[in-house]
Amino acid sequence: MVLVKVVVGLGNPGEAYARTPHNMGFMVVDSLAGRLGCRMRLSGRFQAMTGSAQYAGQDLLLVEPQTFMNESGRSVGASLGYRKLGPADLLVVADDADLPLGALRMRKQGSSGGHRGLESIAEVLGTSDFGRLRVGIGRGKPGADLVKHVLNAFGREEWSEAEKAVKEAADAVLCWIEHGAERAMNRFNTRRTESAGEKDVMAGGKE
Repeated sequence: MVLVKVVVGLGNPGEAYARTPHNMGFMVVDSLAGRLGCRMRLSGRFQAMTGSAQYAGQDLLLVEPQTFMNESGRSVGASLGYRKLGPADLLVVADDADLPLGALRMRKQGSSGGHRGLESIAEVLGTSDFGRLRVGIGRGKPGADLVKHVLNAFGREEWSEAEKAVKEAADAVLCWIEHGAERAMNRFNTRRTESAGEKDVMAGGKE
């Protein structure tokens, strides 16, 4: 029996949001699609860009909801329901303003942390027991408006760091698929200090 995993990247549709911090989830899924030779297509059934691929003997469904962030659960619920899958088969990639830019945090379940996309998914699925990979975007310059920060395009220096984070996050997703959540958390969960950009491994993803 071939196992199926669903990897969902969260973001907002449209070119205006393409390089914004709030679209880190889309960027990670796009990176995965490129590496796995997967073409993303618009699916009216799921209200999402979707693509199918294989990795480590498992079928993958890549999903980018096109409903805007706060209604992401509709696409996710439809995608899981069509394949008769459950929350245990799901990994959601989302941005996190409470983590420094480039830091990663994978967990097997947890609260939404105020993220509208995660809230929507938990509401539709009726549970928060699904995997999530948070990609740090920071809060911008001191005193910056958070909404403007997450919805405005990365600056040149930030974009260089964001590209590195996207690649590392894609690596983390592939590790989750091949080796499971525990291995991925031990390898990729990090905390970077704002001042020095240092990285300290957090065993098991504990906070």
